[in-house]
Amino acid sequence: MGQPETTYNDQNSDEISMRIIALKVKSAFHYIGRKWLTLLLAGLLGAGAGVAFSIFKKPVYTATSTFVLEEEGGRGGGLGQYAGLASLAGIDMGRAGGGIFQGDNILQLYKSRVMIEKTLLSEVDINGKRQLLIDRYINFNKLRKKWKNNANVTFTGDPAKFNRVQDSIISDLTENFNKNLLSVTKPDKKLSIINVDVKSDDEYFAKAFNNKLVETVNNFYTFTKTKKSSQNLAVLQRQADSVKRVLGYSISGVASAIDASPNANPAFTSLKVPSQKKQVDVQASSAIYAEIVKNLEISKISLRQETPLIQIIDQPVYPLPVNKLGKAKAAVIGFIVTIVLTIAVLIAMKMLKSISV
Repeated sequence: MGQPETTYNDQNSDEISMRIIALKVKSAFHYIGRKWLTLLLAGLLGAGAGVAFSIFKKPVYTATSTFVLEEEGGRGGGLGQYAGLASLAGIDMGRAGGGIFQGDNILQLYKSRVMIEKTLLSEVDINGKRQLLIDRYINFNKLRKKWKNNANVTFTGDPAKFNRVQDSIISDLTENFNKNLLSVTKPDKKLSIINVDVKSDDEYFAKAFNNKLVETVNNFYTFTKTKKSSQNLAVLQRQADSVKRVLGYSISGVASAIDASPNANPAFTSLKVPSQKKQVDVQASSAIYAEIVKNLEISKISLRQETPLIQIIDQPVYPLPVNKLGKAKAAVIGFIVTIVLTIAVLIAMKMLKSISV
């Protein structure tokens, strides 16, 4: 008989607890209702603060570039017939160069320190004035006032010879760009379309930095992808020029040998030896030159195959899209946030009073 009595007491205790909670909630609502004037004043102050924030908050401009990057894949099949011949010149026709950039690695290349540094240290024309992008960024953000002891630091000269302060500043700027100002994405992973967004309080800087970054990275990307083929092509071109000169000298030598004995007696065959030796040199040089030229043309084909196609679709144009908080929206947000915070403070104060009593 003891068990049913315990169950009844537990249910009764739960009902009492729920009733107490309901009464406390109701009391809290009544308390908040009595403080309507305080809430209204706080809300109006919050709305005013929101409007003031929207007035003094600088607008943020976004410069966007969109381009298509053609990935290599399956394009070397048509050159299989030349693979054996190309191997004589040290050219690998069976694989594409620049494998370090396969996949989405180019997205990380855009955010690398070296690419951002090269872009910041580039000189551009803004409103008819030539200036470094890094100087433009430092000036409109008034960073020199914050640096105090390093206010006179400059960024001209060879970056490889920069001192510790200069390198530290560039590292901080790179981190800030990666976290807050620069976004590089592929909207659709199935496509090779890449978006580069740059945000800044300075509309001119946003556009100039975006254009220069895309140019710097894409040029570096193309150079690296084709570096091996370009080196092979340069070697073959030097060899072709050298053999061509030798061939020219040999042809001149044959003519000179013939001119030395224009009417040689057929009985004296030794007189023909010099011209015959020169003719052998001409034939050998001609065969070598023909083979090198053949390899040179294959190398040019390989270079064209490995050169990536980067087609710009969209570039930033003025006026740039701007993200600015409107006064009405700022007032509503400030009003709501302030009221919520005020309610939380009032309830916390009431709870503290009840505990102290």
